[in-house]
Amino acid sequence: MSVLPSPHTLPSPAGPSASPAASPCGGSPAPAVRTRALHVVPEARSLPPVVGAGLRVPTLRGETAYANLDHAASTPALETVKAAVDRALETYSSVHRGAGFASRLTSAWYEQARAEVAEFVGAREGDSVVFTRTTTDSWAVLGKALPSRTTVFVFGSEHHSTLLPWGRFRTVRLPVPRTLDDAYALLDEALSEHPSRHRLVVITAASNVTGEVWPVARFAGLAHTHGARIAVDAAQLSAHRRIDLAAWDADYVAFSGHKTYAPYGAGVLAGRSDWLDAGTPYLFGGGATRSVSEEGTTWATGPARHEGGSPNVIGAIALAAACATIRRHAEAIEDHETRLLDRLRSGLADVPGVEVLSIFGDDSDRVGVVAFTVDGWDSALVSQVLSVEHGIGVRDGKFCAHLLVDELLEDPWGERPDTAVRASIGLGTTVEGVGRLVSAVAGLVEHGTAATWTRTEAGWVVDGPDPRDVEVERPW
Repeated sequence: MSVLPSPHTLPSPAGPSASPAASPCGGSPAPAVRTRALHVVPEARSLPPVVGAGLRVPTLRGETAYANLDHAASTPALETVKAAVDRALETYSSVHRGAGFASRLTSAWYEQARAEVAEFVGAREGDSVVFTRTTTDSWAVLGKALPSRTTVFVFGSEHHSTLLPWGRFRTVRLPVPRTLDDAYALLDEALSEHPSRHRLVVITAASNVTGEVWPVARFAGLAHTHGARIAVDAAQLSAHRRIDLAAWDADYVAFSGHKTYAPYGAGVLAGRSDWLDAGTPYLFGGGATRSVSEEGTTWATGPARHEGGSPNVIGAIALAAACATIRRHAEAIEDHETRLLDRLRSGLADVPGVEVLSIFGDDSDRVGVVAFTVDGWDSALVSQVLSVEHGIGVRDGKFCAHLLVDELLEDPWGERPDTAVRASIGLGTTVEGVGRLVSAVAGLVEHGTAATWTRTEAGWVVDGPDPRDVEVERPW
């Protein structure tokens, strides 16, 4: 049995409150509802299937199975997520605003989704779990809620969404570190040199460029030694490894559903509630208020304070379903990705002229993200060749981490590429797909391209018809 908790508080580990809460826009109290699980999780020793696993794509050689090596950008949906969304849509209605059965049920599932995500991130009693749109949106929420004159410390190796939202004049930007010990020393020195009442350290849990994993607990300990808080970007960790606020002793964590097999427009900011409850509401409007009168506005506390407007309940349910599935299959997922990552890295290491990028060295712990360059080849052309000639999806560029990529590819002689190719693995990646990528890169180095390519203002284009330019019926 599940009971609808208050829309303003996170259910404690012992279970949600049995007391119905008033609607955030007024009206009758939100009623209790009994519900069943939205999804059925497959047997945990097997890998959970994803939607679109059988996708076939056009290439110059004809149709072929799609090799998805672009999970760091967005992951496909889990089958359990699709099932949860399909089920929730049957009774979809407003959240915390109606007395009808559909609204009662939707409201219950929305708050139970919050409790599921809280379990996924290892939230402590009293922590808030705020549903957002993306990791970028989560940092915007936290940035708006920071106490006045908070000093933020962030490394240049961060993704732009983590690097930029804090404000130029209150951000201490640290250089890209050479080693983890170097990073620790740089942060220690910076915290010592910039005392202030409120300070926040922001670091990634796993790099979106190199996949390298940062020891979050170690840096959390350092931050707390200096009386600072720490916020963790888990966007590239959430689909691969355990997030654990309590074990890390971290203050905040953010991640996105679209990188966690729930591409339905939901993200999460979870962590200590005091700054969030005292900060300016993220969106002024319905749901974020307790009362509005001619004399003024009283704002809600808890997650509702930053979830103004009708929430993305379908996205929240999708994310909860993904979190539940990933937790149940964590060991199988990690084993699968470890095997594929080893195969990918060893295969690329055998190709002459290929350089795999790394911040801390080849022996660093990492998730399944590999950025690499190919001597003499523009990375944008490499990614187009992989797609058009081989049916492989990767990404090229600087991956919204310009400072890091520029540092890793620094070349005063101008002989190296200034961008990279990124291959990233996940549940939509197969052994065959990894092997096809390695073979394609090796073939490119040895034989060149199968087609003739021309660089235009719009980028690289294949001479003749592009097989991807086909008419596909709209999904609506």
